[in-house]
Amino acid sequence: MVMIRKVKEQTEQYGVNSRGYYTMITKERIMEIVDNYDLDNLSIATVCSHSSLQIFYGARKEGFRTIGICVKEPPKFYDAFPLARPDEFIVVDSYKEIPDILDELRAKNAVVIPHGSFVEYMGGDAFADLEIPTFGNRSVLEWESDREKEREWLEAAGIEMPGKINPEDINGPVMVKYHGAKGGRGFFVAKNYEEFKEKVDPNEKFTVQEFIVGTRYYFHFFYSPLREEGYKLSTGVLEMLSMDRRVESNADEIFRLGSPKELEKADIIPTYVVTGNVPLVARESLLPKIFTLGEKVVEQSLEQFGGMIGPFCLETVVTDKLDIKVFEISARIVAGTNIYLSGSPYSDLIEPNLSTGSRIAQEIRIASSTRQLDKILS
Repeated sequence: MVMIRKVKEQTEQYGVNSRGYYTMITKERIMEIVDNYDLDNLSIATVCSHSSLQIFYGARKEGFRTIGICVKEPPKFYDAFPLARPDEFIVVDSYKEIPDILDELRAKNAVVIPHGSFVEYMGGDAFADLEIPTFGNRSVLEWESDREKEREWLEAAGIEMPGKINPEDINGPVMVKYHGAKGGRGFFVAKNYEEFKEKVDPNEKFTVQEFIVGTRYYFHFFYSPLREEGYKLSTGVLEMLSMDRRVESNADEIFRLGSPKELEKADIIPTYVVTGNVPLVARESLLPKIFTLGEKVVEQSLEQFGGMIGPFCLETVVTDKLDIKVFEISARIVAGTNIYLSGSPYSDLIEPNLSTGSRIAQEIRIASSTRQLDKILS
């Protein structure tokens, strides 16, 4: 049932712009590829990491064949989860070799599902130029990966964000974030300019935000340009499938060891590396605010770059005044949705046992059967 194949040495030509970065593949080229697909035998492919178990499981439930892309050898742990084990593995020596397997993926009528690790491992520029149909709008990469452009997008949408602070003006707790930080790495808290200078890496691009005291909520949305019933936007509908909170090491446990001053004297520094996720529901009176946030972000994305298709996550802090401040957006499936492979208290009210992975596969199936793949692929 499983085919393991090493990738042969190949070369493919990609366009490079004047700055030396990969240029984004055109929509026209992607649809040329789709025109040669057997739409009755599509496959769903992704890298074996992050949320791949959920993606494969959801795809299988919707009747798709699945392809796992992995490095060196298929991960053994998939044998423990037969319902989420891909039908086939394609093995590469490194993620940088993924462009070398595109002919094989296209021959299998593959649609690629991006997730955070997939884009991070390949690099955003290389991923943007892959000549393979990809679920979602790749144009969002430019706006999501750069924290200045991300802020431009969200503030243009009317979203309230933590204030941006110049390092010299730090006079209280701030969160410093390096651009492109993944999984909670690349964050630190500083309380004054001297502490900032001690901790910051001057070779990295960073942004400084005010530290908002409150409860962290991560809202898992899905935007469908195809469906017409539900929470309607200017075009399509917005769904909220679930929410979570992240377990961070060592920030969530460190203060068992003493007060902040005692920890500082012991040279024990809080870190924010995500090690897991826990489920959450919000008080029902917050739901109108939550949906308004999602609506504003999608509508602005439609205006700025043609829309953010499929799953996305707003990373927020809810204050004791019940204000919601958005500090980041992830424009694809997030690992926090892995809690809900069999549905959440919210997605169950849309369809029983609906996961984000299943919802992605549903959207592809709907688009394929109605010949609207151009609306969801790039």
